[in-house]
Amino acid sequence: MGRLLAAARALAAACLGAALLLLGAAPRALRPAFENKALDSSWFGGKRSALQRLYDLDQGPLSALAEVHRQRRDLLRRACSRHTRRQRLLRPEDLRHVLVDDAHGLLYCYVPKVACTNWKRVLLALGGRARGDPRAIPAHEAHAPGRLRSLADFSPAEINRRLRAYLAFLFVREPFERLASAYRSKLARPYSAAFQRRYGARIVRRLRPRPAPDALARGHDVRFAEFLAYLLDPRTRRDEPFNEHWERAHALCHPCRLRYDVVGKFETLAEDAAFVLGLAGAPGLRFPAPPPRAPAAAARDQAARLFRDISPFYQRRLFGLYRMDFLLFNYSAPAYLRLR
Repeated sequence: MGRLLAAARALAAACLGAALLLLGAAPRALRPAFENKALDSSWFGGKRSALQRLYDLDQGPLSALAEVHRQRRDLLRRACSRHTRRQRLLRPEDLRHVLVDDAHGLLYCYVPKVACTNWKRVLLALGGRARGDPRAIPAHEAHAPGRLRSLADFSPAEINRRLRAYLAFLFVREPFERLASAYRSKLARPYSAAFQRRYGARIVRRLRPRPAPDALARGHDVRFAEFLAYLLDPRTRRDEPFNEHWERAHALCHPCRLRYDVVGKFETLAEDAAFVLGLAGAPGLRFPAPPPRAPAAAARDQAARLFRDISPFYQRRLFGLYRMDFLLFNYSAPAYLRLR
């Protein structure tokens, strides 16, 4: 009986993987941005879907913003062809970061430290599970388990139907600025005590010679160099997957296996968010404005300051670890790195 159950589970997993694999390898029936996508309005009560609206834009003269997004799709597709080889089949748990809005036909892959809290607030507002201004939704409520369904919650057939018919989008950020932001917010600030106890104490225990008892217990004073050494230590990923706050965006969202119709960027967040909401048929819903902050140059300067004391050897190793995010999403290596 145990063998039969194991065989059944293996067959189910293989079916899911095969289904997703077929989706990724399907022949081109439409323009490249919409390969194997289904532009059928019957799934949306006869109304035009977000994917159809994007397809309509792609048929005529493009606005400057629509042209930017077309170029990003093309760059991503070419980068995937150039830099990826054989890839393993996707499993249901690989899709847990892809959130689903059935009412508006949206799939959003969230990447922590790239405005994902505000995007979750917006999805709750779109789905009618929160009233009023999305900014009024507390962050802990936006992140509460079960508030938003992910693709991992559906059967293989339902997954593939949504992948074919829904507009898929993600937002990315310059990889080392995102990494620096994760370090500052999760390990260097006092309000992340629980996170520091879980990860900071582990980093101190593993990497710091003769740590103080307080640091071992609280993990509150992890240095950036220690954090990077932890990321590069083979034991880290051998013991468990990277935490989502510093996992690579391509490992969370699988952009070379799932077709993304819109690639938004943190650096152009307001414009790109308005573009997605327009496609969703909700142009009146305003994406929450971020709190007042220093200009983008300040984020680069903060990352540069953190990396200043990191040796070229470790800079090169870290760049290798995050290289695919730089390549797939068209980010240049930061000028402050010493890679040669």
